[in-house]
Amino acid sequence: MLIIGIAGGTGSGKTTVVKKIISSLPAGEVAVLPQDSYYKDSSHVPVEERSKINFDEPDAFDWPLLYEHLNQLKAGKKVEMPTYSYLTCTRGPETVPVEPRDVVIVEGILVLTDPQLRDMMDVRVFVDADADDRLIRVIARDCIERGRTPQMVIDRYEGVLKPMHCQYIEPSKRFADLIVPQGGNNTVAIGLLTDYIESRLHRSK
Repeated sequence: MLIIGIAGGTGSGKTTVVKKIISSLPAGEVAVLPQDSYYKDSSHVPVEERSKINFDEPDAFDWPLLYEHLNQLKAGKKVEMPTYSYLTCTRGPETVPVEPRDVVIVEGILVLTDPQLRDMMDVRVFVDADADDRLIRVIARDCIERGRTPQMVIDRYEGVLKPMHCQYIEPSKRFADLIVPQGGNNTVAIGLLTDYIESRLHRSK
């Protein structure tokens, strides 16, 4: 099993990179664990307080569950990945079954910040993008998918996203084996990464 960590700022194009990797490999070879699925459950927090939670710092995530699921996949066992609602800031009652695959991608803003998780990875990737481009994508996404107004997104960007990016996400770039500039638009970098994955898979078979 090849474990790949893909990090980068909010709106950098991580999901696009993951989709292009999956589409370039044979069907059924890749399993994905989005870090967003492993946010801590906030159902115990009063509704009016949930909007104040900082979701862009390491403490927002259930790291032990993510380690456990990754270890179970490495051991050839199926896991039940949690689901998380951005609208209610709570973990859903349903889970998503994830089967062990030849390639497991762990994707999220902070996946390269945690030493224990980094040590479990065979390849570490950082998807880089200009701050203005990331903000435009975040505004479009959060207004459509998460029910926020443009002003709410901008306020959150200035108050939380930008400082957390500078404090945690950007410094984690130094742990990357490969940096992908221009996000999901960098077909050359994505092609090189996919070729490397395929070579590693063929070597292990």
